Amino acid sequence: MIDHIGLAVSDFAKSKAFYDRALAPLAYAALMEFEHPGGKVAGYGETATGKPDFWIATGAPNTGKIHVAFRAASRADVDAFHAAALAAGGTDNGAPGPRPHYHANYYGAFVLDPDGYNIEAVIHTP
Repeated sequence: MIDHIGLAVSDFAKSKAFYDRALAPLAYAALMEFEHPGGKVAGYGETATGKPDFWIATGAPNTGKIHVAFRAASRADVDAFHAAALAAGGTDNGAPGPRPHYHANYYGAFVLDPDGYNIEAVIHTP
């Protein structure tokens, strides 16, 4: 089981603004932010749990293909995530919809964040 994941971002303010808006439909919010010797750090988590499990930090962006998927509570939340992420400056990387090649009930949406990371919202139930 994964406890948390972190990404280095090239422009902390721009990335924080993106994630603040993009993750809001999934009940995620920045739960903490602090200065670190390497720059700023922000921890996001589901507001109901109050525990950060997704982190961004100032730094050189990771190289190679990076993919992070956030669990959504409904298909409407997947749609709202996609719309919010695009409005926040993300780039469409797969409109909301079923992905039957993954499994029968897979419904997801994909966007590229300001550093090109592939960020997804997904639900696995009908």
